Amino acid sequence: MPDYALLDQPVLLDYLFFPRKELRPAPPGSFDFQVPVEAENEIYVHCRFYPGNKEWPWMLYFHGNGEVVSDYDEFSRLYNAQRINLVVADYRGYGGSSGSPTFVHLVKDAHRIFRAVRKELSRREFNPELWLMGRSLGSISALELAFHYQQEVRGLVIESGFASLTRLIKGLELPADYRVMEPIEQECLQMLREIKLPALVIHGEEDNLVYLREGKLVFEQLGSQEKEMLVIPGAGHNDVIVMDLPRYFGAIAELVHGKGK
Repeated sequence: MPDYALLDQPVLLDYLFFPRKELRPAPPGSFDFQVPVEAENEIYVHCRFYPGNKEWPWMLYFHGNGEVVSDYDEFSRLYNAQRINLVVADYRGYGGSSGSPTFVHLVKDAHRIFRAVRKELSRREFNPELWLMGRSLGSISALELAFHYQQEVRGLVIESGFASLTRLIKGLELPADYRVMEPIEQECLQMLREIKLPALVIHGEEDNLVYLREGKLVFEQLGSQEKEMLVIPGAGHNDVIVMDLPRYFGAIAELVHGKGK
């Protein structure tokens, strides 16, 4: 497994994490949920559930850098319009979460979040069907869970994502010890090859932060037999959702519900 501790260097953490402590009140019909990721130190990660109908499947969403769960208050309606319930997870130091973000914590916490979300769905007697989605930085968490829980989730969406964080670091020419990165990259690529879940990869054609080639590499390396790639013409990194709403959400709905449903 990739050793993310090798990337937990101050210069990389400062550049690649932009924690915001903003947290708006949960809109009507949604609810907040705190996951104890390090309870002995009173460290919790904040999640927000946006149920539309208890019979619909759920999308567990890991957002991008500089975002917080309440940024998805409006977008949640678009998922609900596709008969998909949404739950969005923060990272340490983001939104209503405590602690400070690191890559080791990001990956470890994803497992705790996954288990806690599944338990909460069961407790509330919601549909247990669960899909994973990661945007940009969130692709690390989503791919980690997709690799480990292939018998427990239905499929995967990666938006504006990358196959390995090391490729992003090298592409941005950040100061780091590149000697440690090759093994991490190869381990990440091997994880991708072993993911057999139905998958959708979405990327902006004009993304100048995580280049389109990175999304294509994710798509090519995924071991899924059932996979699709959607390239949004003219879209960059942060407007890929809104550039073509019908195609974006149509592709997600088709993955979750099947064609023609």
